[in-house]
Amino acid sequence: MSRAALVLPILGLLCLAHPASAQAPADPAAALPRLDPAARDSVALVSRAQLGARYRYGAHQPGHRFDCSGLVQYVMSVFHLTLPRTAAEQARLGVAVPRDTSRLLPGDLLTFGHGKRITHVGIYVGDGMYVHASSRKHTVVEVPLPAPGTRQAKYWKGARRLFDTGAAPDSLPPAQT
Repeated sequence: MSRAALVLPILGLLCLAHPASAQAPADPAAALPRLDPAARDSVALVSRAQLGARYRYGAHQPGHRFDCSGLVQYVMSVFHLTLPRTAAEQARLGVAVPRDTSRLLPGDLLTFGHGKRITHVGIYVGDGMYVHASSRKHTVVEVPLPAPGTRQAKYWKGARRLFDTGAAPDSLPPAQT
């Protein structure tokens, strides 16, 4: 099935997402753009529709080439969110959520890096999996989250929620950022 065949049915669901910008608010708990819970699956579908696109540093061309932040920027633009260009800038948006797969929702951003520096970003698509543009594999891939205690897990720095879930911010447990 072609990417267009996967994405076109999703476009009808886009009316469920309210146009908004995901610019970093002064108060991180400020209202996030609302996304109907059923439309979260659309975020996963749009992300997965990019699987196989070639990796290229600095690229953000849908269906052709992406780097990690370009992929995130493109997918979120489909849902009327305007994101900054770099992974480090994207990692400051929305609200921090726990690094716990039972608390993550499709569409949450996952951030990775060394020390306090964020160097990579991906999109959680559910069931412990995320989509990202891999410089190592030279393509957009879907992979499982790193298992706790593994070498890869130390690079997973956090998760950010860009869409309102309808739950009160106080109902989320404290997140590591």
